[in-house]
Amino acid sequence: MVGTSPYSAKLKAPFAVLGIRTGAGAVTGIEYLAASERAQAPTDAIAERACRQLERYLADSQFRFTVPLAPKGTPFRRRVWDALTTIPIGESRTYGEMARKLATAPRAIGGACGANPIALVIPCHRVVGSQGSLGGFMGATEGEPISIKRWLLRHEGYRFGKWQTSE
Repeated sequence: MVGTSPYSAKLKAPFAVLGIRTGAGAVTGIEYLAASERAQAPTDAIAERACRQLERYLADSQFRFTVPLAPKGTPFRRRVWDALTTIPIGESRTYGEMARKLATAPRAIGGACGANPIALVIPCHRVVGSQGSLGGFMGATEGEPISIKRWLLRHEGYRFGKWQTSE
């Protein structure tokens, strides 16, 4: 159909517009869209709930999401995404730490992070490179995606250059 949006809502954030997808009573996707995108009012109750929770997170980084999620992916990717949600706010884990925890390779963790369909709520931005590097984000190692990752980490109280891991 001409003129229909693939999103259930589009929410302006300080670093981008968040395109929210929903289905079957859950959030199925959140994507970072260009800051020039127009906001779009929620079209269903889950999109409305997701928008309110995202607004609360943007106002208070300690806010914990409770909106139901239904990410689609392989069993391995889902296992990685589940593990990402256990990284505390304000902390990070390296790709290597995540790989050891899940008995896999750092590149596989990076691939799963890059395929994360529910940005921000499944916090792949909390996975960083070794020796203090930010690593990649949204398939990039520089430019606007890294600026978004830096904004999110700073918002959550991450101290750049200092390890904040459980190990």
